[in-house]
This record gives sequence, structure tokens and C-alpha cells, in this order.
Amino acid sequence: MCGQRLEKIVAFWMFAFIRIVTGLTGEGRSVWRKDSHFSPVSKTQMFLYDTFPKDFLWGVGTGAFQVEGSWRKDGKGSSIWDRFSRSELRDADSAGTSSDSYTLLDKDLSALQFLGVTFYQFSISWSRLFPTGVVAAPNEKGLQYYNTLIDSLLYRNIAPVVTLYHWDLPLMLQEKFGGWKNESVIDIFNDYATFCFQIFGDRVKYWITIHNPYLVAWHGYGTGIHAPGERGKIRTVYSVGHNLIKAHAKVWHTYKEHFEPYQKGMISIVLGSHWIEPNKLEDDLDISKCQKSMERVLGWFAKPIHGDGDYPEELKNEFLFLPHFTEDEKNYIKGTADFFAFSFGPSNFKPPNTLPKMGQNLSLNLREVLNWIKLEYNSPRILIAENGWFTDSHVKTDDTTAIYMMKNFINKVLQAIKYDNIDVFGYTAWSLLDGFEWQHAYNIRRGLFYVDFKSKKKERIPKSSALYYKQIIQENGFFPKDSTPNLQAQFSCDFSWGITESVLKAESAASSPQFCDSSLYLWNVTGDGLLHKVEGVKLKTRPAQCTDFVSIKKQLDLLEKMKVTHYRFALDWSLILPNGDLSVVNRQVLRYYRCVISEALKLNIQSMVTLYYPTHTYLGLPGPLLQTGGWLNQSTAHAFQEYAALCFRELGDLVKLWITINEPNQLSNVYKRSSNDTYRAAHNLLLAHAMAWRTYDERYRPSQYGKVSLSLHSDWAEPANPFFESHSKAANRFLQFEIGWFANPIFKTGDYPATMREYITFKNRKGLSYTLLPSFTSEEKQLVKGAADFYALNHFTTRFVIDEPQNGSQYEFDCDIQFLQDITCLSSPSRLAVVPWGMRKVLRWIKKTYGDIDIYITANGIDDSSLDNDELRNYYLDKYIQEVLKAYYIDKVKIKGYYAFKLTEEKSKPRFGFFTSDSKEKPSVRFYNSLISNNGFPDDHSVCGPSSHEKQCSFCLFVSQKKPLIFFACCLFSTLSLLLAIIFFHKRKRRKRFKAKSIKCICVSF
Repeated sequence: MCGQRLEKIVAFWMFAFIRIVTGLTGEGRSVWRKDSHFSPVSKTQMFLYDTFPKDFLWGVGTGAFQVEGSWRKDGKGSSIWDRFSRSELRDADSAGTSSDSYTLLDKDLSALQFLGVTFYQFSISWSRLFPTGVVAAPNEKGLQYYNTLIDSLLYRNIAPVVTLYHWDLPLMLQEKFGGWKNESVIDIFNDYATFCFQIFGDRVKYWITIHNPYLVAWHGYGTGIHAPGERGKIRTVYSVGHNLIKAHAKVWHTYKEHFEPYQKGMISIVLGSHWIEPNKLEDDLDISKCQKSMERVLGWFAKPIHGDGDYPEELKNEFLFLPHFTEDEKNYIKGTADFFAFSFGPSNFKPPNTLPKMGQNLSLNLREVLNWIKLEYNSPRILIAENGWFTDSHVKTDDTTAIYMMKNFINKVLQAIKYDNIDVFGYTAWSLLDGFEWQHAYNIRRGLFYVDFKSKKKERIPKSSALYYKQIIQENGFFPKDSTPNLQAQFSCDFSWGITESVLKAESAASSPQFCDSSLYLWNVTGDGLLHKVEGVKLKTRPAQCTDFVSIKKQLDLLEKMKVTHYRFALDWSLILPNGDLSVVNRQVLRYYRCVISEALKLNIQSMVTLYYPTHTYLGLPGPLLQTGGWLNQSTAHAFQEYAALCFRELGDLVKLWITINEPNQLSNVYKRSSNDTYRAAHNLLLAHAMAWRTYDERYRPSQYGKVSLSLHSDWAEPANPFFESHSKAANRFLQFEIGWFANPIFKTGDYPATMREYITFKNRKGLSYTLLPSFTSEEKQLVKGAADFYALNHFTTRFVIDEPQNGSQYEFDCDIQFLQDITCLSSPSRLAVVPWGMRKVLRWIKKTYGDIDIYITANGIDDSSLDNDELRNYYLDKYIQEVLKAYYIDKVKIKGYYAFKLTEEKSKPRFGFFTSDSKEKPSVRFYNSLISNNGFPDDHSVCGPSSHEKQCSFCLFVSQKKPLIFFACCLFSTLSLLLAIIFFHKRKRRKRFKAKSIKCICVSF
């Protein structure tokens, strides 16, 4: 009995192991059962830089009707698409010539050679070989064309992958038999396939019977958007599908029995599908709906052919009229594919209202659907037989979006191979040429090569996607842009490690006033329970202290946990000077800010103080200044100078680093009525900063020894399409309009960038803009030039920039750019792309453009939605600070400090904080602590160690921080000591008395 039980247990676990490793039929739904705590920065989920297997096949495909043209030439017969395109579709008149591959074969071959593909997947036009569809004497011209094509491919070491049927059924078969509705077409198709095997099979090693039968049945005989355009009943659709499956199986058996033994080829059918994700991953009902959706599309054909020979149970239960396979037919059909040929492209997603979405969400995750195929159909070998996306018809060679779609799709395939052990052996980019795109006619393009359909020569001009695909083929995968390995090194020992906060809202009065009130109170405990003031009695009180402000205590607690050396925060101008001038100065608010700075210093934390921190939702100006036009009025610049001078005077003895204005180059979001308003406000902001800097330089620097600058938003710009010079120019233009706009006047020439002026002038001449960039007077140039002691930058992400001409007098139009979201990048909930190498690039660009100046990174961070495990923030900090270290150590950029953004998050806003809005610590706090304590990424030998002075100061710091506790402990110890002394004294006294009594008693007795 025990032996039998042991055998059962071993058998069960062996079975379970096999299911995990290979996947068994029907296990596809487990793809959607994901761990709810799955890491967003898991290596297996991010873009993979790696290579494909050495024998991986790279190809490209076309469909005969889409590219051949010459529909009446050399004896070709009409197909159902010839009639349908002329009767049902607009803009299809040129389908007769299209890309004209039939007569321009040499140009197609040159395009294939340019790409460097290992195979070319093309289809044979059935009606070009046999005009009526019935096998008889073949059309010699058509036969010659395909023979020449195959021979030419082999001559160039390009393997032909031949599709027998790609939707262009001979019209005669449709008119005479009703097309695929009639079983008679099965035998006719088999005769046609047999002829192809006989004539071409000695040179063709990969055959495809039918391309995407789902679309043939569903759109050809159901929705009617494909030829033959029948809008029949659902019963007809499934009857057509039934016949397509049987036709495929018959051809497969014909090849296996009569041709494979000596031709040694393989044969399959291309099955296409969408992919779908549940609304809620934890909802079993949503997952079941996704499974049903996939079974209705892919499973409809895949389960009979790659599974058990029959339709999915869901289909049979839903549609009682579904045709039945006999047991013999099931055995005949199942396994009739030597590999799983899979199509994943726009035709499988459009139109979306025809897909069985079942209330769930369509997805383009190719890796997931490959996993579903693996689990459902017992880990088949897979050929990606069609994949790609589309662009609008007006797009010529700059198909940038197609590059990113291709990048995403191919990398998903690579991940599936490397991480999921899915046996994908080849990839087909679709398509080689622009051509006729079925129901869309010529309104979209899918080719890697651009073709002008109206030209006579119809040259094949490589698009940027062709250049990108060629690069992938040459590299056999993906290599990172920056291959510099991670450094094991440290920053300088005086490097500033900081944390940034936005505007600190000051308390107008102390929130803990109990030590300031001189009155005496009685507590009526047994009565009303209230405190009652005793009239006429005044007690001595202590002076007001900084710790009376509760919010300061909270800030200090958070800063102490951060273990930073510097704290950057902003003052509230409108609170300090409510009238905008010195007529009313809120001394209590100034005292609050001074308390923050002084109390932080007790923790050995120095403050970097920002005078003005505007945002697009809160401009932060005093009310009277807003009413007079804000930054559109130059008087605001003079008001800012007075405000800055006040802050320098009142706080400057404690502050060594000042920021005048935070991100003035982002105020275009506020002053956007016209570009002239934007530039005018920016001009006044520059002057305001310069006047504040001159004030400090002349009046306060000699005694305070501080440094002053302004923080500029400095995201890096990368050309979205590296194959187009216009994109590189657009990226540089963005940097000039975004950073150079403020940095050039201060750090370089005293004037705006020449690139900026010239481009605006160019647009004005063309009548595309009426922008007038302000001019600096000679005095203003002298005022502005050099008005900064260091470069302060806020950097969060890298923007991928497209050259996009625009018309209008708005700041965002003047630059003529658009941003593209790289879908392959790790991104935050607010869609900030995590591109660490962009940080190093912008630092190098600043050094190259503005010289070897000191640089402080005054804000760098990302939003992370997790409250208890912000792994994304940890990953971001690790990668970005590593790039800062490379810039510091390798590129010799003079980086003086790094300030993470930000201390606490705000409610209802992206979660950038290390602490929640209720001051709850996140794990990233400790991660940042470790970076600070290590001063970077040290090897075993640490350069910077704590000095004896620092060790001594750490004890002093402990004493200063724990004064109340130490005082209480001393009092408690003194009290206990006194109490013990009294007890000891009384016990000793009693003992003496007892002893004296005892002696007296003894004497009396004697």
C-alpha cells in the first residue's frame, strides 16, 4: 500500500513538473494569473538587451494581391479582391498597379538584399497561375514569374517561404461554387497546392497553406469588409471556417504523403489573433472572459489543428449550430502543422467593434500571447509569420512610430525566448513594401519601403523602419546605447547629499504655546472638567522657542531619518510680503523659516533656500503684484529684488546656498495666452534673478560667503528617430528653447541663444508665427551675464523628440517639435520614462556648452504609486545616481551635490515623496540612506571615512537632540538616588535604635 501511494505521489509531482516546464493543452488562462505584488522593475519585464539564437531566421513578407499589381496582364485571371476593391472601396483605382512587383521584381530583390533578411515570405496568386482557379494548363507568364522569383531568392541566399492562399480566391470559384462556402473548393485547392509542390517544391522548404483563415471567414462572409463582401449569418461564417480547416488538413496530408519524403520541407497554416487583458487580474470571471475571447478567435482554428482535432468547448456550447467533426476527421486534422505560424498585426485588431472583447481590454503584448500559445498547445515551435504596424498614408520615409512598435514587438519575442523558454525560430516583419491594405485600400501604409504609387518608376525607398530592422538583423538583437559598465567609486568627501521639498507653509503662530502663557489655571476635574484661569496671578515663563512650532518638529524628524547633509525648501513670498513690498513684513513667518534653518543646522543639515517656487497651479506671487500683471510687468522684477534682499538680510547668516527662482523655464504653462506673453514674462524673470544675484554679490557675499543661482528644468532631449537629421536638429532645438533660453544669457553671452532667435525669425518670415523675442539692452546684458555661482538643474526624464512643423504664435509651436512616448521604456504612473543615461548626457552637454562650472542637481526623482514598497523609486535612484557618478568620475563634470525629489508627497498628486502625506516612511528612505552613507558606490576600500571630529560631533549631536530625555533621566536618577539614600538612612537609624533597646533589655534582666 505504501509503495502504491509513493508511486502516485511521484507520478503527480512529475506530472506537475512537466506542466510547469512545457505547458499542457488548456492551461492558457494561467497567463493572466499574475502575482498582485509583482515587481514593476523585475528584470524579466523590462526591455532586454540581448541577442537572438545564432540560427534565428529574419524575414519579411508580402501578399500577392497587395504588391504584384498587373491584375490583367499576361493572362492573369480576376480574383474576388479585384472585383471587391473596385465595387466596394474608394481610392482603390490604382490597385491594378500597386507597387507593381510583377514587373519590378529586381527592385524588390534589391530591397531584400538591403535588409539582409534570411527569408522572404510571399504568396502565389492562384488566379495568376490558373485564371479560372481550376488546375489545367498553367499560365506560362505567371509560372515564369514565380520560378524567377524563387531562383533569384536562392541565388541571394534568401530562403523562400511560400503562401498558397492569401485571400485572393479566383473569381470564377466564387461565382460558380460560392467560394469557401462550398466543400468542392477543398479539392480544387488541393489540386492547386499539389501543382505548386510539384513545380516549386524542390526549392521551397517552408510552405504556408492559408494566411489567417479567421479573417477570411469572419470578414469575408460575416462583416463583409473583406472580399467577397458577404454579410451572411453566423452559421455561414463557421461553415466557411470549417471548410478552410479541412482544406488545410487535406493539403498538409498531400504534402506529407507525396512530397516531404524527398523535398524535406515543412508546412503549416498562419493563424492570427488579438490579445486581451482582464479588467481585474484577481477577478476569475474577467479571466474566464479573456480565455473565451482567445478561444473564439485563435482557438477556433488552433485547437483543431494544434490541439485535439476539435473546436473549443466554449465555442461548441455557445453555438449549437457549429459544424461537427467526425472522429475520423478529428484524427485527420489534429497535428496538421509542422510549426505554429502566428500573425499578430493591425488586421487582427481592426475594426475593434468586430472582436469578441467581452468587456475586457485589448493589448499589444506579443509576449503574453506567445505564452498563451505555449500553454494551450504544448510548446510548439513558433514562426512569427506576420508582425508590424501601420502609418497614415501621408507618411513617407519618416515612420518613427513604426520603429517603436517594431522595437517593442521584437523585444517581446526576445523576452519570450530568453525568459519563458518559448521556441520561436523566426520573425517576419510586415511588410516589405507599401501596397494595397485590404479594406483600408491606400489610406494606410505598412511597408518598410516607401512606394509612390503615382510615379512610373515606383522606386523602393527605405523608410526609417527599414534602417532599424536592418540594424536589428545585423546585430541579431539589441545592444544598449551606453555600454559603460557600472562604477565602483565614490563622490568627493564634501559632496552634498540632499532632499528637496517644495514651498514650506509657515505657521503664523506657535502651535505649542503652553510655555508662553503666564496665566495660572485650575483644572475642575470633578466638575465641568475645564481649565479655569486664576485672576491676578502671573507666572514667570520661558522665552519662545523654535520647537514651539509642531510642524518644524515633524520636519526635523523626517530629515533625521533621511540622513541627508542638505535640505532644500522654498519660502512663500506671498506670506512674507503680503503686499508685495516692504510696507508689511510678516516677521512671524520669517521667524518660522529661520527656525527651520537653525534647527536643521543642529542636526548638521545645511539648508538650500529657494526664494520663489511657482507652479502651473500656484503662481505664488503676492496679490497686489498679480493684479498689476505679475511677471508681465517689469516692476515685479524690482519687487523680487527687494524681497530677495530682505531674505538675504534676515536669513543669510545661516544659509550658504540660495536658489532665486525654481524652474522659470516652465512658466510657459502659465503665461500662454501668446508666445509674446511667455517671452516677456521670461525676460522679466531673468532680470529679477540677475538683480537679486547682484544684490547678494555686492551687499551680502563679503560677510555671508554664500552662493546664489536659479534652478532650471533640464530634461534631456533625444532624437526619436536616429536615422533622420531633422530629428537630431529638433532635439538640439528643444535644448536651446528649454535650457539655453535661460542658461545662455546667464552662463554664456548675456543674450538668448542665436539658434532661438534665428529660428523664430525664420518662422516669422514664412508667416508661421508672429513671435517677437525681447532684446536685452547693453546694461541688461551686463547685469544678466555671469549672474550665477553654479548651475542648478532639475532633471526627471528624457524626452524623445520628433521634428513637427507647427503654425501659430505659441511658445510650444515656435520650437516645431512633438514628443513621442517610447512604449519600451520603463515608465512611472505619470508616464515619466526611466532613461538613466539621459542624466549623464545632459550633464555632459551642460559642461560642453557652458564650461567647467559647478553643478548641483537640485531635484531628481520619480513618482511611485506604491505606499509600502516603492521599488520603482529605488531602481530610479540607483540607476540615475550611477549615471551622475559616471559623469563625475569619467567625464570630470564638477558635480557638487545631488538632491532627491521629494521629502513628502501631496494628496491627490503623483506620489514623488519618500514619506506619505501623513509622514509614513517608505522603503526608499533606507535605500537612499545607504547611498548617502556609502557616498556613492564604493568598492571594498572606502575613501571617505568618519573623522574623529565627526565621531565626536555625532555624540554632541546625540546630546543636543536628546536634551529633554537626558534631563528627565537625570532628574529621575537624582530622585531615585535621593529616595534610596533616605531609605538607607532611616533603616540604619532604626537598626541603631533596635540595637540600643536590645542592650537595655539585657541590662535590666541582669
